Amino acid sequence: MSTEDGDRNGHQKRVVTDENIKKIHKMTLESRKLNLNRLADTLKISTVCVYHIIHEYLAMKKLCAKWVPRELTFEVANNDDM
Repeated sequence: MSTEDGDRNGHQKRVVTDENIKKIHKMTLESRKLNLNRLADTLKISTVCVYHIIHEYLAMKKLCAKWVPRELTFEVANNDDM
């Protein structure tokens, strides 16, 4: 008997990758009104993974139907006006 997980057919081992983090960040900056389901459908990953990436890696939260950084700075506020 083994305590290690074996390979599973059809399952991706890790979806929290630098590539997915960058894609989600770019998509949320381009359209801050995107919801988790749309992001998950576009990237073909689960909404739980998208939620985890947004909150843990990008430090964003939903505010008035838009994704914004948790800590707003003067620089971030000025970039949103563009």
